[in-house]
Amino acid sequence: MDDSRPIYVQIAERIENDIIEGGLPEETQVPSTNQFAAFYQINPATAGKGVNLLVDQGILYKKRGVGMFVAAGALEKLMEKRKKQFYDQYIVTMLHEAEKIGITAVQLQEMIQKGAKIR
Repeated sequence: MDDSRPIYVQIAERIENDIIEGGLPEETQVPSTNQFAAFYQINPATAGKGVNLLVDQGILYKKRGVGMFVAAGALEKLMEKRKKQFYDQYIVTMLHEAEKIGITAVQLQEMIQKGAKIR
């Protein structure tokens, strides 16, 4: 756990990552709030808040008396959400910094291509 962010947000992100990485395919059951609470040694209400955050976003849905499941289309929704976050957090910031220090679009493209070759 990361102390700089609320625990319920971290739980929601863990579930999101598991969906994106294929560990939780659509229509599969996710761990219960009690399982999350026991694993992270937190209050079940905190775990529930993280799970319910994803329910509100349409990523998970409740089957009454059974548990929480990954919704159909969840992966696509998460990929779009993450792409937007990536753009907002990294690309926009990079473009502002590049402009401040006089890097042109062509130079920036060359830097990205050079970085891609390193990997």
